[in-house]
Amino acid sequence: MTDQSMTVGLLYPGEMGSAVGATVVAGGTRVVWASEGRSAATRARALEIGLEDAGTLAAVTRASRVILSVVPPHGALDLARAVAALGFRGLYVDANAVAPNTSREIGRVVEAAGARFVDGGIIGPATRKPGKTRIYLAGGAAPEIASLFAAGPVDAIALDGPAPAASALKMSYAGWTKGSQALLAAMRAFAAAEGVDAALLAEWKISQPELPARSERAVSDNVRKAWRFVGEMDEIARSLAAAGLPAGFHQAASEIYQRFGDYKDTKTPPAVEEAIGKLLRR
Repeated sequence: MTDQSMTVGLLYPGEMGSAVGATVVAGGTRVVWASEGRSAATRARALEIGLEDAGTLAAVTRASRVILSVVPPHGALDLARAVAALGFRGLYVDANAVAPNTSREIGRVVEAAGARFVDGGIIGPATRKPGKTRIYLAGGAAPEIASLFAAGPVDAIALDGPAPAASALKMSYAGWTKGSQALLAAMRAFAAAEGVDAALLAEWKISQPELPARSERAVSDNVRKAWRFVGEMDEIARSLAAAGLPAGFHQAASEIYQRFGDYKDTKTPPAVEEAIGKLLRR
């Protein structure tokens, strides 16, 4: 499937999308994207990894046999609707951090327009270092899509299960990793509010020596990306509720990340004390 006669549309080459796009390009496949309405930073990333600019979403839809959707979760369903409305009849891959029920709805939307659907979920950082990031795929055409990623650095794993197995796996994984980081940040903020932050860190050094550094990273590694995690936590909460589990853990995590929203795309992470002030709304 990886040949120049086949065109893939990538929507869109953000930080994670550019890692996905670079992988597909490395395998010898033509990749196009739509620059209309996108930022200068996105345009620069697309140029750097060798994507072809088709200009508009309509042009990408006409040119592509496969569309890869890599967007913040709150935009995933609307993008699928827009692509379906343009008459796309190829293979649509939703690789976003969405709940299984959201994935099912996306599948219904694109299939009603005549397209085929593959459910995807990306686990790992937005990096081009091999072995760090994987895209899980589910659905009948998952092996076809997996072949696009043979050259790396993002590795593809086709799950032995129907859609939305990949989304369910993503929700399970991120529910712990990003959910626990939000909880750590909240506990540091609570301890600071009560004047026991130094005592908490001292106790952690004795009983759980990895936690002081983990709590620092929960802030420094996440504040600039926290705006993207809000929708992801909401999707995880919906996933748990649909399974009959309490959703409150991740509803709270969504609010924690929302309070970090002022740091969107900041170049230099704030000091933990400053970020704690944001959580406490000081």
